[in-house]
Amino acid sequence: MTHVLVTGGAGYIGSHACKALRDAGFTPVTFDNLETGWQDAVKFGPFVQGDLMDRAVIDAAFAQYQPVAVMHFAALSQVGESMKLPGKYWRNNVMGSLNLIEAAVAAECENFVFSSTCATYGDQDNVVLDEDSAQHPINAYGASKRAIEDILIDFEAAFGLRHVIFRYFNVAGADPDGEVGEFHQPETHLIPLMLDAIAGKRDALTVFGTDYDTPDGTCIRDYVHVCDLVDAHVLGLKWLQDGKGSRVFNLGTGTGFSVREVIDHSRAVTNKAVPYTDGDRRPGDCTKLVSGSRRAEAELGWTPDRSTLETMITDAWRWHQTGHYDK
Repeated sequence: MTHVLVTGGAGYIGSHACKALRDAGFTPVTFDNLETGWQDAVKFGPFVQGDLMDRAVIDAAFAQYQPVAVMHFAALSQVGESMKLPGKYWRNNVMGSLNLIEAAVAAECENFVFSSTCATYGDQDNVVLDEDSAQHPINAYGASKRAIEDILIDFEAAFGLRHVIFRYFNVAGADPDGEVGEFHQPETHLIPLMLDAIAGKRDALTVFGTDYDTPDGTCIRDYVHVCDLVDAHVLGLKWLQDGKGSRVFNLGTGTGFSVREVIDHSRAVTNKAVPYTDGDRRPGDCTKLVSGSRRAEAELGWTPDRSTLETMITDAWRWHQTGHYDK
């Protein structure tokens, strides 16, 4: 079997990546501590319950499965929490990743796909980001991801660890077959929060700010369908297997969607009214945060076919009505 070690494979993005890897002929090995992931989401290959702070468990997983590559998703990812508890993020994200990277080198596993973030760019409002945009993270989450990118560069120079890095903003949607989906506790993402409000599972959604310099007054964010996102990661793995050099790729629509557009499409998809109220702007929110993906499209042949609002919300709504994980 051609094993790929998938850290965070019991989480939202990681579980979809495991399915995509399985469908591409690999055997994903999920490595997850289940702090924010779900064992019910591990459906496509073996499972190792372990923490990236425990080097011995990582080494044992490499020894047992001898993966041809690592696909690294595991991380704490709440921006607000990272600003209140920066030490937690530096310790978990950076030290855990360093353990993983050192273990990969020791096991002579030389292909590393890293799921990073556009938060490494910081506050660059109304700019279509690309891979050459300056990186100035403004919170511990973005800074920790930027640090991991730097570690990968150093380990390639020292040990030949080749890597592909993906940076992106928001992820939405779910597996169209309904096998896995988005399920967080607590939930913080716009689309599932909105679908919860539609279903009566929570109070009305609050639209934070309606006077931004956008066509409808609400701020604009970039969304990529989770299946498109993980397809890019599989293409990145194949890029490395083909012997190509380390590379960074941004993944985005280049235009983004406003909060009101998301609400309007949700109403159209679900045939249900979206309960929401207008609120004041939140401190620190930008007018427009978007990324392009020209390099990924040109060099990887990536096409974000599912990254339309209608498709992302349709797939999320299907999962939202039936999908659930138990600890």
